[in-house]
Amino acid sequence: MMYPTRVYLSWSLLAVAVIPVSLGEMYTSLLNVKQAIGVERKLIDYLRTYIDHESERLEDIKRFYAKVSDLHTELYQGPATAMANPLVAFSLIKRLHSEWLNVVHSNEALENTQALRSSYKEEEGDLPKLEDLQGAAKALMRLQDVYALQVASLVRGRFQRVTNGEPIDVYLPAVSVALSGDDCFLVGKVAYEQEDYYHSVQWLEESVRLFRGPGGEWGPENAGTLEDALDHLAFSHFKTGNVSYALSLSQELLHRDPMNGRVSQNVEKYEKLLLSSPPISIGVDGLRRPDSDHLRTRDTYERLCQTKGSQPIQFENPRLFCDYFTNGNPQLLLLPVRREVLSLQPYVVLYHNFITDTEAEDIKRTSHPGLKRSVVAAGENQATAEYRISKSAWLKDSAHSTVGKLDHKISMLTGLNVKHPFGEHLQVVNYGIGGHYEPHFDHATSPSSPVFKLKTGNRVATFMIYLSSVEAGGSTAFIYANFSVPVVEKAAIFWWNLHRNGQGDADTLHAGCPVLIGDKWVANKWIHEHGQEFQHRCSLDPEE
Repeated sequence: MMYPTRVYLSWSLLAVAVIPVSLGEMYTSLLNVKQAIGVERKLIDYLRTYIDHESERLEDIKRFYAKVSDLHTELYQGPATAMANPLVAFSLIKRLHSEWLNVVHSNEALENTQALRSSYKEEEGDLPKLEDLQGAAKALMRLQDVYALQVASLVRGRFQRVTNGEPIDVYLPAVSVALSGDDCFLVGKVAYEQEDYYHSVQWLEESVRLFRGPGGEWGPENAGTLEDALDHLAFSHFKTGNVSYALSLSQELLHRDPMNGRVSQNVEKYEKLLLSSPPISIGVDGLRRPDSDHLRTRDTYERLCQTKGSQPIQFENPRLFCDYFTNGNPQLLLLPVRREVLSLQPYVVLYHNFITDTEAEDIKRTSHPGLKRSVVAAGENQATAEYRISKSAWLKDSAHSTVGKLDHKISMLTGLNVKHPFGEHLQVVNYGIGGHYEPHFDHATSPSSPVFKLKTGNRVATFMIYLSSVEAGGSTAFIYANFSVPVVEKAAIFWWNLHRNGQGDADTLHAGCPVLIGDKWVANKWIHEHGQEFQHRCSLDPEE
């Protein structure tokens, strides 16, 4: 059995021709996605100019057509003596010799097209790369999985999951857009190329439905067609064991493309398979989602993300409380911080209104030039990973006066020494499309971790500031502790990563849930063991 390749040869060649060879990173930060709006605005202006010039050219052609048509209707259909007129004969010969030649072989159309392509070329460096397109498609599938969203609803621009057989809105966006058959085809194709037929079946089913429906005709902006979608969907169903449906789709495709020898061979193969074994019918609901090789806590992680931070049991625990907190610091006496204790094991607190709107904007704006794809520890080195989709920048206290102010306030609240190298520089993070960070520890779990490069011990504590709000998703989920914290704008969350004996606290395994709707910005301050000798005493008791 061969993979469908008929359409993608030409599509791939086009991609190579117009996309420069470089790593795509636009999808990893919503800031870059917003900046792309300005790029498309320029392209729209270029296209408007092209349309205007082409409209003028077509008006000239229409005028020439009308002139010649009128001659054939009025003059040449008249008395034969008309052709005896030397002026009429001359104009006919001249028109056939040069005017038609000039119209048919006019360079104006080519010049207009070349001008448009030249303008496009100027913006090419700021356009999304192939990896961005694939990353955005994977983001849709990630949101589909983590929040149990219906593909059919996503295609209509709705965020819904099925509960007790009824579609329930997870979130109603203020701005919504429906997807086309070609949009769905691209998402399905990305899954297909990863041999992820669970997702390819669902998205290609929607693609076929839309291509078949009204308004589903092929357009010049589309990369796929109904035939392409049928081709990939048939093979996807075959790989999931639904041979009878694969046969039906292949027969439909063969009817549309009778000379396709590969599809004809597939039809014969499917028919033989059905003769040797009874057919089975697997609906979309019967498809089995692929297991995760690296995410062992997937079910808990996704459940906590879906709860959006709502944990009723917390409010039943009398040891959890809210208060106005000064940490015994005289500088906080007149303006104490609103503290909410979220968990005792691990110890997690939320400081409300920790940062002002102005300070948050200062931090975000200062980080813009330094934003790069976020990395994770890979042995002694660092590397990008699919399980962390964001961009980050590191700000020294000299980058902006606000950075130093935040360091001072963090020190007052925690009582810890946060000056470099005992505290890492402030890390500012902007999440991308469906941006997330799957379950991980902030502290190092291996002696070779890059965390130890500062030579100030392990990360004893984390202080994370929410620089923005989000409309939906983006919660911080503590997996083993079984609770999640929603994004609270201008608040900060603090927890200890290590026990007092220096051992890592396994209950701090946490994750940044995918952002469903919104632009999530956070700032992390990681505080190390060394430098805290007089602020945070050690203990040999493993329970502390």
